[in-house]
Amino acid sequence: MTDRRKKNIVELTRTTVEEYARAPKLPLVLLLDNVRSMQNVGSLLRTCDAFAVEEVVMAGITGVPPHPEISKSALGAEESVKWRHVEDAAAEVRAQIAQGVCVCVLEQTRGSVPLQDFVPERGRRYMLVVGNEVDGVSQEIVDDSDVCLEIPQCGVKHSLNVAVSGAIALWHFFSAQK
Repeated sequence: MTDRRKKNIVELTRTTVEEYARAPKLPLVLLLDNVRSMQNVGSLLRTCDAFAVEEVVMAGITGVPPHPEISKSALGAEESVKWRHVEDAAAEVRAQIAQGVCVCVLEQTRGSVPLQDFVPERGRRYMLVVGNEVDGVSQEIVDDSDVCLEIPQCGVKHSLNVAVSGAIALWHFFSAQK
């Protein structure tokens, strides 16, 4: 029979912040395009820590650490995950494209690809863009992107919370590299 006892804190301890900084990262940058909720920012930082995302770029009105609401949901990930802020998300996307990065937008568009049908290439660098809780990713960024990814849904609601959808997409990229 499988041992199903819950792990204790010693068993859950993986690494120090310093060791994490030196560890290999997923070749993916997450860009937050005008994400207004500090708790969503913290949640995404925590998810990026879990999946060893290379960097988080917070753009426009997206809040940045230190902030109590970010810390509340990040639970320290704001200290382990590399992050920076830029004013212009579209300019950042164009700069990444110029460096050969494949820009993937998580957005519902007429030509979007179901997330499960998108297979990230091993070793290729990606930028995943998630957007504002009401307006989504800006149309300018959607137009500049290489691919639009959509998470298929069956319910009455037409979208998921940005931190939830971002986490699902990050897991997809992470699992493709394993």
